[in-house]
Amino acid sequence: MDLVYFILCSHGLTQILCYGKIFDKIRPTKGWLGQLFSCPMCLGFWSGAFLFSINPFTELFSYEYNFANFLLLSWLSSGTCYILSVLFDDEGLKIN
Repeated sequence: MDLVYFILCSHGLTQILCYGKIFDKIRPTKGWLGQLFSCPMCLGFWSGAFLFSINPFTELFSYEYNFANFLLLSWLSSGTCYILSVLFDDEGLKIN
């Protein structure tokens, strides 16, 4: 269950940072930061890294602090954030 919570938290954080209207005025739009904040795969990696770093301060998930777990959870976050952003938008399931 820890993994499900981690994935949902990373996806939520990524969606808010990438697409949340509250950040429209402060979200970078140019340069490499602009590219980072417009890409759910890239930002998903850093969302996962952030969540892993606050791991000791939450009861939702608990992972051993080591470099391998940092990389694996960040990669997992990146991939799932991208997949979920491709499958869903504000109106639900994307059907073309």
